[in-house]
Amino acid sequence: MMFGSINDAKWSFLATFLLVAAGAALLGWARQPRELRTDPPVVADLDRFRLMSNGISGAPPESYFAEGKPYESDAYNLSQGQRLYSWFGCQECHGDGRGNVGPSFLDGWWLYGPEMVSIVASIRDGRPHGMPAFRDRMTIEQIWQLAGYVQTIGDYSAKMAATGRRDDRHTRPAENRAPAKILFNEGPVGAHPDQGPSP
Repeated sequence: MMFGSINDAKWSFLATFLLVAAGAALLGWARQPRELRTDPPVVADLDRFRLMSNGISGAPPESYFAEGKPYESDAYNLSQGQRLYSWFGCQECHGDGRGNVGPSFLDGWWLYGPEMVSIVASIRDGRPHGMPAFRDRMTIEQIWQLAGYVQTIGDYSAKMAATGRRDDRHTRPAENRAPAKILFNEGPVGAHPDQGPSP
């Protein structure tokens, strides 16, 4: 009689363990899938965005929406953008996002607009007064990854996707904590004097 209750307890423990393991496996399977290589036709389409006549804002390619805006909402792509921000020396001009020689991303004043297409065009084609063109130094997918990260630096609302942990000294809150809202400074900081009148 006593051995029967022990066997029943073992079976109920085993069933609970298997149920928890199956639940964990299901959650692991259901998480955001990581694709390390985007299909070549999709990558080629990323270079076909349309800008407005003034070079500010515009429309991303339709494949960008079909993929679910991966460079704005995918943690892997944002982390890659963070890595590229460091690798390509963006900190030399823009610092940690507060500006240095180049304009700040946290001042609420983006000369060419905070939209993804504007940021991609700025990185790809360059802008007057010192922003170099990176079209020959980076792939178009890397440009979109970097643009997604730059957009999170100056974002006023936190996103669900977050970048990886940085090992350098923290001088401001992390990107996933909406630092632009915390460190908002009205007016352009670090802007070149020839960029035109302030809004």
